[in-house]
Amino acid sequence: MEDEEIVQLIWDRKEQGLKCLSAKYGNYCFTISCRIAGNEEDAKECVNDTWFNIWNSVPPDRPVNLAGYLAKLVRNISINCYNKKHAIKRGGGNMEMALEELSECVAGRNRVEEHLELKMVADVIADFLNSQDKTKRWIFLQRYFYLAGIKEISEELGIKEGTVKSILCRMRRQLKKWLEKEAVYL
Repeated sequence: MEDEEIVQLIWDRKEQGLKCLSAKYGNYCFTISCRIAGNEEDAKECVNDTWFNIWNSVPPDRPVNLAGYLAKLVRNISINCYNKKHAIKRGGGNMEMALEELSECVAGRNRVEEHLELKMVADVIADFLNSQDKTKRWIFLQRYFYLAGIKEISEELGIKEGTVKSILCRMRRQLKKWLEKEAVYL
């Protein structure tokens, strides 16, 4: 079933829409959530919360890119779940490692101005990613949006882990320069 049809079913408040959504995107959402939440039980709960959230958000929202909309929902729900379960930073997980790697470019999470500049920063980062080739953009998104591990990314592409690390390191440096060029200081 096409995404537009699934969205229309949910818009019309037909439960079949959720069944189709689960059949088409269940594994996708579960994979994203499992990477972040860290275990299958929490990931299943987060995916169920995602279905609940999409049911409550459509309408008034009408997602054009259903996969992206779901990824954002399940990612945010999974991060909240993870944060609740790990109130004290323990380190060692993909989420901490990925965020730590990015901290050299983007720091200062608690600044009030950060909330005001969030849209501008998102646009600047999107422009940066659009300036990269498809493979680099994919690696960056896998690592920092989907929180995939270095090993997982390297296996998916059939390249060495060191190559992935080098690409990410160079991209972080380029991103930092890009942000400075665009006068974005976080």
